[in-house]
Amino acid sequence: MTLAIDKVPHCTSMTEVRAGVNALDDVLVPLLVQRSGYMTQAARVKNDEGLVRDEERIETIVQRVRTLAQAQGGNPDLIERIYRAMMECYIAYEHDELARLRAAGLPPKQEESV
Repeated sequence: MTLAIDKVPHCTSMTEVRAGVNALDDVLVPLLVQRSGYMTQAARVKNDEGLVRDEERIETIVQRVRTLAQAQGGNPDLIERIYRAMMECYIAYEHDELARLRAAGLPPKQEESV
């Protein structure tokens, strides 16, 4: 198995570095957009502002991506910082999406009777 870090070629100019970064952005941006679509789905399914932030889930994701980073030859601390920042952005987005869905007619979640 080739590690992700081993796929980075030796660059001799900033033109090569920028071309490599641009190529990765061409892959990353569509994936981030797709991830945001799941945040819209989460807002609709949870339908409760109090459920948007899930600290247990955040820590599970952090541990998972740290392990993936290490396995790919990356820096787990860097990946953790990136993911924590990204998750904060997506949490804010999910709050915005819940508000948008409510404004579009999604009724507030009803309390379940016991």
